[in-house]
Amino acid sequence: MRCAFMTIPLYQARRLSGSRLPRYSRREMADPTAPTLEDLGWNEAFAAAFVPYAKQGMVPGRVVRESRGVYGVATADGDLPAAASGRLWHGEESEGAPAVGDWVAVRRPTLPEEPGLIRAILPRKSKFSRKAAGSRTDEQVVAANVDTVFLMTGLDQDFSPRRIERYLTAAWESGATPVVVLNKADLDDALQDHVLEVERLALGVSVHAISAATGDGVETLASYCGPGRTVSVLGSSGVGKSTLINRLLGRDAQRTGAVRTSDDTGRHTTTHRELFLLPGGGLILDTPGMRELQLWEAEDGLGTAFADIEELASVCRFGNCGHAGEPGCAVEAAVADGTLAAGRLESWRKLQKELEHTRTRQDALARLREKQKVKALHKAIRRFPPRG
Repeated sequence: MRCAFMTIPLYQARRLSGSRLPRYSRREMADPTAPTLEDLGWNEAFAAAFVPYAKQGMVPGRVVRESRGVYGVATADGDLPAAASGRLWHGEESEGAPAVGDWVAVRRPTLPEEPGLIRAILPRKSKFSRKAAGSRTDEQVVAANVDTVFLMTGLDQDFSPRRIERYLTAAWESGATPVVVLNKADLDDALQDHVLEVERLALGVSVHAISAATGDGVETLASYCGPGRTVSVLGSSGVGKSTLINRLLGRDAQRTGAVRTSDDTGRHTTTHRELFLLPGGGLILDTPGMRELQLWEAEDGLGTAFADIEELASVCRFGNCGHAGEPGCAVEAAVADGTLAAGRLESWRKLQKELEHTRTRQDALARLREKQKVKALHKAIRRFPPRG
């Protein structure tokens, strides 16, 4: 199955609820040299999950771009602008709205100027999630069906071991393989010390120091980008994600911006999520910089990211040890003798407390929604009593 894979402004700028989308024809979009769906990650598992939707006349596609609720979907017929159905936005599906990287079932448009309609999301093999920014208790899926996550940080004032631990926790929970990318190595006078520090906290994770600006070390990352594999690049604004992607693509596909020298803070040069096809095969997903990463259902990820603390906790005198002054606490003993950094234990405590708070809010929201469903059901029964 062949599909056009475009990054031209077909999906840009115009909301589906606003002005009309540009006219196109499938003949105009056909490209015999375009990648196949298999090149974009389609496999037997997705094909099996799609069978019931094929019987309904839908077509499979992968979400390659999202901006303010407007989606670009790569299908066998070519790239298609699409909207998510109301059932996905407001229904009870656990997947919620589509994310870039999702494989979806799409209803073709009946008129050329109409968008397609995303009716279902196929089961994900991985998803990188966070709690939505602000006070709302909602999950936001940042990237889906990703094989490897490049967790990118700058070796400047952006460098923060505690932030790396937070990203690792979310990445391990996602089901993808995390890789730490330390950018701006050419500007770091203490490069080896920083690499060793990250290797000590990123247990079992590959750590690469590179310079996206000069290209040094970038070739080591190409091995993660094989045919049919998807890599996502995540990090704060200004760490060099778009510069790295341009290097891997071999062209300036993404706009880059300067960083303020006063605090090394970057502007959001990437304003949407987009999936790019790499020249040697594989795909890479660029995302806007994250001002914050609040964890969402990451208990397993926390245990993996802090495996050293979990191992110490297993030999504490008490099984329910809270590592806060209890006698026989192996974790606090490790801090006392210097084998465990006090900052790492404090980071673990902070993330665990954050997850407990989020879980409490999730439970309260679930109870409220269940109460609303029961109330709506009783109201419907009163309006339309059963005939007897």
